[in-house]
Amino acid sequence: MTQESPGMENLSHLDAQGEAQMVDVSGKASNPRQAVAAGRVRMSEASLEAIEAGNTPKGDVLGTARLAGIMAAKQTAQLIPLCHLVPLHQVEVQLTPNSELPGYQIQASATTKAETGVEMEALTAVSVAALTLYDMAKALEKSMQIESIRLIRKRGGKSGDD
Repeated sequence: MTQESPGMENLSHLDAQGEAQMVDVSGKASNPRQAVAAGRVRMSEASLEAIEAGNTPKGDVLGTARLAGIMAAKQTAQLIPLCHLVPLHQVEVQLTPNSELPGYQIQASATTKAETGVEMEALTAVSVAALTLYDMAKALEKSMQIESIRLIRKRGGKSGDD
């Protein structure tokens, strides 16, 4: 894109020529920030029961998915173009069985004290935890569905709470 479109002057991720750029956050104050994201993996009731019973061919599905989510949050800047490398102070990933889906609710929170937020880290944690759950359980069922990955809340920074 070589000429500026109307309204582009307010888009911080685009330079004057409309090219993507990393935002300079060096002038921002370092503040405590937290983000919480969620998603779910829908599956058959039989697959849910097998995972809950620990009866899966690949071993500890939930522990592996939880760890994968935490590790992924720490790699977000390498995965998402123009995403800042943020010092993570805490990442939590929870996988909760839900017989009404049936499947698992996944929630991740990421916490830092930095110049920019941790929304992408929380979303990455949920996404990779869901993908890992799928990978670990695909021998039981290949028709599982990863759904509704979204930001639930963010705290800190210019845009404030939620």
